[in-house]
Amino acid sequence: MRKLWTIIQGSLISKLIVAAGTALVVCVSALSYLAISHQEDVLMAYVVAEADRMGNTIKLGTRYAMMLNAREDLNQIISNVGRQEGILAIRIYNKDGQIKFSNIPEEMDSVTDIKSQACFVCHRSSPPVADVPLDARMRIFDGPNGQRNLGIISPIHNEPGCAEGCHFHPRDKKVLGAIDVVLSLEAADREISTSKTRIIGFTAIVLLALGLSIFLFMMRFVIRPIRKLIRGAKRIAEGGQCAGIDISQHDEMGTLVDAIERMGKSISEKQIELNRQRDEYQSLFSQVPCIITVQDRNFRLLRYNQEFREKFRPRPGDFCYHAYKGRNEKCPNCPVELTFKTGKSHCSEETGFDADGTQRHWLVTTTPITNSEGEIVSAMEMCLDITSRKQLEEELEKSEHKYQAIFRNIPNPVFVLEVESLRMLDCNESVTLVYGYEPFEILGRSFLDLFPKEDRDRFARRLLQTDVHDRVVHTTKDGRRLFATVRVSPSEFSGQKVLLVTTSDITKRLETEQQLIQASKMATLGEMATGMAHELNQPLSVIKTAASFIVRKITRSEPLDPGILAEMAQEIDAHVDRASKIINHLREFGRKPEMKLEPVDAGGILRRALDIFSQQLKLREIEVSVHLDQGLPLVLADAGRLEQVFINMLINARDAIEEKWAAEPKPEGVKRIQLSASHDSQYVSVVIADTGCGIPSGVVEKIFQPFFTTKKVGKGTGLGLSISYGIVKDCGGDIRAYSTPGQGTRFIITLPVAVLDAEERT
Repeated sequence: MRKLWTIIQGSLISKLIVAAGTALVVCVSALSYLAISHQEDVLMAYVVAEADRMGNTIKLGTRYAMMLNAREDLNQIISNVGRQEGILAIRIYNKDGQIKFSNIPEEMDSVTDIKSQACFVCHRSSPPVADVPLDARMRIFDGPNGQRNLGIISPIHNEPGCAEGCHFHPRDKKVLGAIDVVLSLEAADREISTSKTRIIGFTAIVLLALGLSIFLFMMRFVIRPIRKLIRGAKRIAEGGQCAGIDISQHDEMGTLVDAIERMGKSISEKQIELNRQRDEYQSLFSQVPCIITVQDRNFRLLRYNQEFREKFRPRPGDFCYHAYKGRNEKCPNCPVELTFKTGKSHCSEETGFDADGTQRHWLVTTTPITNSEGEIVSAMEMCLDITSRKQLEEELEKSEHKYQAIFRNIPNPVFVLEVESLRMLDCNESVTLVYGYEPFEILGRSFLDLFPKEDRDRFARRLLQTDVHDRVVHTTKDGRRLFATVRVSPSEFSGQKVLLVTTSDITKRLETEQQLIQASKMATLGEMATGMAHELNQPLSVIKTAASFIVRKITRSEPLDPGILAEMAQEIDAHVDRASKIINHLREFGRKPEMKLEPVDAGGILRRALDIFSQQLKLREIEVSVHLDQGLPLVLADAGRLEQVFINMLINARDAIEEKWAAEPKPEGVKRIQLSASHDSQYVSVVIADTGCGIPSGVVEKIFQPFFTTKKVGKGTGLGLSISYGIVKDCGGDIRAYSTPGQGTRFIITLPVAVLDAEERT
C-alpha cells in the first residue's frame, strides 16, 4: 500500500487517473443513488395511492350496505375483496375501536386499543381529528414473516343520511368509524430490489466504460504525449534540442509541443551562445594583455591569467603581495583589502618588479565578486601596465619645461587667444620687449587692442579666416607704430580651443626695403631722364613756337586774329597741363610712400606706366600692343609699388630688345612689346612679353635673386626684378618668367582679386 501511494505521489499520470477516477465514481454513484431513491419514492407513492384508492373503493362499495345496516352483505363484500392477492387485512372499526367487520373472522368483535398504531392517527388528540392527510394515515410495519406491510386508515364520516336514516347517530359526530386496509409490500419491495440491482449494474457498467474510455483517452492523448515531452525535456536539460517530438495533435497538447520545441531550440541556441561567450571570456581572461588575479580575504591567489603567470611565475597557493613584490606581508595601502571592507571598486597606482627584475608601474583596479546571497567571497584585481605611459609622462614633463622655456624666451611675441572673443589668455616675455606691455597689463584684453582703431573691425574677421597677415600695423604701449607679420594657427590651451598668434616686427626690414625700392626708383628715374626730357621738350617746343609767333606779331605791330590767338592759347594751356602731368607723375613715382594694400585698378596702373615710356619706345621704333579685358576687377596692392613693378618690366623688355638689335648681323623680326591683362574669379593676370634676346638657359630660376643680372657690367644693378618679386609677393600674388633664348621673354604677374566690403563697394 505504501509503495502504491509512493508511486501515485511521484507520478502526475497516476495522480490524474486517481483524481479523475475518484471524481467519476463519486459523481456516477451519487447519480445512481439519487435515481434509486427517486424510483423507490415514486413506486411507494404509487402503492400508497393505490391502497388509499382501494380503501375509498371499499368504503364506497359498502356505503349502501351500511346505510341499510346489511351486515351479511358487508361481511361478504369485505371477504371477497380480502381474497385478492396482496391484501392481508380489511377491517372496519367503530368509534370505540371495536372491529365490526374483517376478512379475518377471528378478529370480529375484538376491541383494539384506542392508542394503538392504527387508531392513534385520529385519536392522538381529544376530540379525535376528523380530517387527516394521506401521509399521516399511512403506516409501514413488519409482518410475522419479516416482510413489510402497508396499512392505510380511511375515516368513515357521519353523513346526513346516517343521521336521518335507520341509524341513530348524533349529528355532532363527524367520524363514525374507520376502514383499515393492510397490503403486503413484498411485490413492491421485490420490484424496488430489482430496480436497485439493475441501476447498480448499469452504474458499474457505465463506470467501467467511462473509466476505460478515460484511461484510453488519457493514454492516447495525455500520458503518451507527456512521456514524450518528458523525454524531450530531459534532452533539453542535457543540453540538446527538443526537436522532432512525434506528436501530431492539433489541440493544446500540440501547441504545447510546438512551444517546448521552440523553447528547446531557443535554449539550445542560447546555450551554444553561452558556451561561446564562456569560452570567449575564458580566453579573454587568460589572454588579455593586462594582469588579472582573483584573491580571497587572505590575499591568496585563487585564479590568475596567462599574463600574470608569465610575468611573476607564482607558486601554487601563493599570496598576492609575495608574487607581486616579494613581500612577506600585505602592502600598506592594499586596494583589495579596501574592496573587502567597503564592497566597492578601488583604484591605485603601484610600482614593482616583474620576474626578470624590470621595474614596472601599474594602474590597479579592484572589484568585489559576490555569491548568490550577495556576500563578497573574493576580489578581482586588474593591473594595467602603465610603465610606458609613466616614461612618456616624465618625458612630456621635460618636454613641457623645455617648450615652456622656448615659449617664454622666443624672440618673437607669442599670444594665446580665445577663439570667439580674441581675448589674450597668455603671452611670452618678448611681448614686453616689442610692445612695452607687462603680461599683467595685457592679459584679459582683446588682441585687437594692438591694432589702430580704424583697422580693428577689418582684422576681427580676417584673423579667423587667414593664417598669415603681412605688414600689419600695431601700436605699442607708448603709442609708437610698428609693422608686423602676424601668423595665426589653431591650437589647444588648458583643454580649450585657442588661436596661437606669433608676430614678427618687420619695421626695420621694411625700412631697408623702402630704401632699396627708393634707390631702385631713383635708378629708374635716371634711366628715364632722357625720355622724360624728350617728353617735356615736346610741350615746351610747342609753347616756345606759340610764344615766338605772338612776340613777332607784337614786335611787327601786326594784328592778331582773335581765332588764331585763342587756338594758340589753348595749345599752350594743353601742353602746360601735359608737362605738369609728366612732372607730377615723376614726383609721385619718386616719393617715398608707406606700403598700404588697397583695392586698385591693375589695368589703369599698367597704362600709366606705359605713358612714361611711350615716347622712348617710339624713338626706338618699338611697337607696343595692349589688350586688356573689359571689366577687370580691382586687385589688392599698393598702386605706387605696382607701377614700379610694371616700369621695371618695361625697362627690362626695352633693354632686351635693344641688346638683340645691337648685335651684328641685324636680326629679322619686329621690335614689339605685348601687354595684356585677363582675370578669373580669384586672380588678375598681367602679361608683359617682348621679342628681345631672352634669358640664357639655366638662369631663369636665378633672375629674382638680389643683385643677380644678365646685363652687362655697369648697365644693371640686379635689384629691379628682386624688388619687383618682393612687391608682388607682398601683395599676395606671384610672378613667373618664361623665356626662349634669342626669341624673347614673357613675364606673368598674378594678383589676387580684392574682396570688397559693402562700404568699399559703395
